[in-house]
Amino acid sequence: MKPSRKIGAWMIGALGSIASTVILGAVLMRKGLARPTGMITEKDPFDQLDLCPVEDLEFGGFDIRDGTFLSNVRRTLDQFPGLDRNLPDRVARELAEVDSEIRKGTVVNCGEAIASLASDPSPRACASLTEEVERLRACLRDFKERRGLAEVVVVNLASTEPPLETPLGHADRASLENCLRTDSRESVRASTLYAYAAIGEGFPYVNFTPSSGALTPGLIDLAKDCGTPVMGNDGKTGETLIKSALAPMFHDRNLEILSWEGFNLLGNMDGRVLKHPENRKSKIETKDHLLPKILGYSPHSRVHIDYVPSLEDQKTAWDFIHFRGFLDARMSLQFIWQGYDSLLAAPLVLDLVRWAEYAKRNGESGLMPHLASYFKAPLGVAQHRFHAQYEMLLDYARRRMNSTS
Repeated sequence: MKPSRKIGAWMIGALGSIASTVILGAVLMRKGLARPTGMITEKDPFDQLDLCPVEDLEFGGFDIRDGTFLSNVRRTLDQFPGLDRNLPDRVARELAEVDSEIRKGTVVNCGEAIASLASDPSPRACASLTEEVERLRACLRDFKERRGLAEVVVVNLASTEPPLETPLGHADRASLENCLRTDSRESVRASTLYAYAAIGEGFPYVNFTPSSGALTPGLIDLAKDCGTPVMGNDGKTGETLIKSALAPMFHDRNLEILSWEGFNLLGNMDGRVLKHPENRKSKIETKDHLLPKILGYSPHSRVHIDYVPSLEDQKTAWDFIHFRGFLDARMSLQFIWQGYDSLLAAPLVLDLVRWAEYAKRNGESGLMPHLASYFKAPLGVAQHRFHAQYEMLLDYARRRMNSTS
């Protein structure tokens, strides 16, 4: 049996529903109380790679809210009808230990909707950008050193920020670092500081959110210079996943899509934040860009997002596709996607932690385009058909297996 290599998984938004589900699931799997359903890394051929075992993951993270981790897990589980409410009790000690590894996040230029969630936003907003980055880096270093970890992977699971409109800090590493030195807060978001701190420490970084400040070109340059892998943006878990699989069928059958309308209802913290127009804009940008890139033309298409508190973690998407067939006959297809946001996202997050650590261990740096199938707007990838993106992951796995055989 190979010796254990403990790997840290540091979650930005550690008290949120997705992070709570990720950690609960990993701890239950460690004790043989849950199966890895939904984890692509657990299926052939990916399970033949030397990926870090889920059992070797240790968790911590940043959050801007107060509260105990165990109570957040219980609250999250209450949103999943049909699941055993006693699951947290079976691993209560392990979940309570996570509390000691949660640190205060940053609210620097995170937008009104997110800042309003913070327990105490004003003191953190007063630090200079360089001081705030160093505070975040110190938290990450301390986690790695105290726990004796071989590596730390940082995953951004925080709420969606408004788009970062200013071009400053986007172009390259030098312009980004100039923004930090000159304390140009309007040029960065909180997500930028988190990413800069993680990458600056040499830790692999994954942006599971649509926040545009979380992985700018300047941050990607920094990752290449620091020899660390990064990837994003916006985890592909539901409606867009289906769109990326279904749109190629219309294209390949030469059926003309006239319009594709999507109506999304969300009830969790994500939905609460996305009811703000500026935050919703970031989400729609990653969801609405897909069709022209797959079809080669732009049908009428809009994505609508509405907050429905009673849905809690469940999300519902109704899609209406109007298309033209032979003899110009107009037809339609409709589907409804219903699922629990956190339960769909959690196995993907665990996958991404494993892939990022594996890439770093094998000397890879910069973007990880082979992970495109995990994201709505994968960076550095022009291919948006889900099947083709999945083939990219298969090709990567085959190359890695051949290089070690």
